[in-house]
Amino acid sequence: MKKDQSNTESVNPRTGMDAESIKESYQNHLTYDLAVNNRLSTDHDKYLALAWAVRDRLIDRWMKTQDAFYDNYRKRVFYLSMEFLIGRSLGNNVINLQMEESIKDALKSLDLDWEDLRDEEVDAGLGNGGLGRLAACFLESMATMGIPCFGYSLRYEHGIFQQGFVNGFQMEKPDSWLRGGNPWEIARPDLYIPVHFGGYVDMVKKGRELKVDWVPAETIWGVPYDIPTVGYGGKTVETLRLWQSVSPDDFDFDEFNKGDYFGAVDQKILAENLTKVLYPNDMTPGGRELRFRQQYFFVACSLGDILRRFKSVNGDWNDLPNKAAVQLNDTHPTLAIPELMRYLMDEEGLTWDHAWGITTKSIAYTNHTLMPEALEKWSADMFERVLPRHWQIICEVNARFLRKVAAYYPGDKGRRERMSIIQEYPNREVRMANLAIVGSYSVNGVAALHSDLVKTQLVPDFAQMYPEKFNNKTNGVTPRRWLLKANQGLASLISEKIGDGWITGLSDLKKLEPYADDPEFRKRFRETKLQAKEVLAGFCKRHLDIDLNTNMIFDVQAKRIHTYKRQLLNALHIVHLYNKLHQGRLKNFTPTTFIFAGKAAPGFYLAKLIIKMINNMAAIINENPLVNKFINVHFLPNYRVSLAERLIPAADVSEQISMA
Repeated sequence: MKKDQSNTESVNPRTGMDAESIKESYQNHLTYDLAVNNRLSTDHDKYLALAWAVRDRLIDRWMKTQDAFYDNYRKRVFYLSMEFLIGRSLGNNVINLQMEESIKDALKSLDLDWEDLRDEEVDAGLGNGGLGRLAACFLESMATMGIPCFGYSLRYEHGIFQQGFVNGFQMEKPDSWLRGGNPWEIARPDLYIPVHFGGYVDMVKKGRELKVDWVPAETIWGVPYDIPTVGYGGKTVETLRLWQSVSPDDFDFDEFNKGDYFGAVDQKILAENLTKVLYPNDMTPGGRELRFRQQYFFVACSLGDILRRFKSVNGDWNDLPNKAAVQLNDTHPTLAIPELMRYLMDEEGLTWDHAWGITTKSIAYTNHTLMPEALEKWSADMFERVLPRHWQIICEVNARFLRKVAAYYPGDKGRRERMSIIQEYPNREVRMANLAIVGSYSVNGVAALHSDLVKTQLVPDFAQMYPEKFNNKTNGVTPRRWLLKANQGLASLISEKIGDGWITGLSDLKKLEPYADDPEFRKRFRETKLQAKEVLAGFCKRHLDIDLNTNMIFDVQAKRIHTYKRQLLNALHIVHLYNKLHQGRLKNFTPTTFIFAGKAAPGFYLAKLIIKMINNMAAIINENPLVNKFINVHFLPNYRVSLAERLIPAADVSEQISMA
């Protein structure tokens, strides 16, 4: 008698989405990968076994996605970002695979709690702020839409830092997020990319032609680690590829044999420093050089991978812009422009004009900041020393570009100085934003107002010369993470009233407008808000010993601590309210809890002083019986995606007061 094969997925423990298959897969991982049973396993063991069981269900879809993209060889987005603030993966993967009920049933039969296991996961230390969260949301959204995409970043051993407070001051500790392992990643050591630094550039005569030969002083390998990113419905699984720096040789055997055991591993330590920490402190010359080298390592690995993939299926470099859109998320990956030029000319033998035409049709740039001081500049001396061949290419790009500017605007010396990629005074530096604009086919801001100010205030000279390059892409966040996962009570209410089309088409939320005056809907809406506030209050009590009164308004400002983010303005407003309450001059004030969260850069003294001020205010206000019935202030430490998922749904008022 033949076995029925009509529904093999439901009985396959590797891919089945039913509770029994998930339970079997979980048990197999616990037993055969971790060598423990239910009685001996720790909470972390149980989390790993469940994560691997979920990952099993991603693998087939992941491989089918890649096969489909290759078989139907369409243009692919290659998204280069120094940050991907993905947070935790387990809950999001389960929701996008639409298997949450099966997971709960499987765990219930094992006497395990879904929420407890989910909280075992550590937030990935791959980002810090909005730039990284935007990248994560874009990648998930492209997977949901079925757009061929590859995300690239670095596999930081340590995230930005773990934030704590001592006497109100921010204290930083290493964010060793990989210490317990990352069950979502798959190492690809055979696909390593060699990356070179330093040395000199020689001209070698080959027949009648001179060939440029970069003779580097140092070589480091970039080893890729892949993380699957599944779209909603599970049909498309994109790849986030992270690069880890390693030395080609673990240690110098001769030095070891001579007894110099520390010197024997010097090169290994130096190589691995490149991906040791997200955003090394650049307040020192050594820190700035490390960050610069980190950025080149990132783009050299990513472009090497992109071009290797292109060459495997296509030998015509003219077709590269039709098959690859290389998106630079801010100026950090701008070295991709001279690196692509170097590769096309030095490795593939293309002429300058041919290589430049391909480069400027393949690369696009997203601007994230209007502050001139935040636009990256690198010392010309350091640039030439660390990347001598790229320095030559940038000098040539700039010389040709300035000739074009002079032709467009004859006699306008000031404009040439402002637009030059290389700034001469007061310090000789390379302006990465100028290079990104000159070397790309598209420049966008992340909101309509922002994009307009980029053109009118930040780089008006470039906008006048290249009006066709400038456009807008409004920042968006994925509703799967930030509503369906983070605020399940509200998500259920919305779906009950208008269906679930909003999950992949957020404009459907307009269908809620008729319910705005519905007393029953408004009552239930308020109930979901109270539920979210209770979840946050429970978290704060358990983990921080902070008591939140859920009957008060929650006024929340959660973001990176910076002078332009205006946390100080918010704090001074609270001081003003405090004084008026103390003097009996504030009538009919709705009791409000002001909640702050966010990290200050370790070298940013003023931002750290603002944190100290807010914590001091909290200590005074929260202990004052005349005031604390009306105002509470709390600064929640170690802001991250998993905290944001609790904080944002609970906010009655969200303070987004950065000024344009």
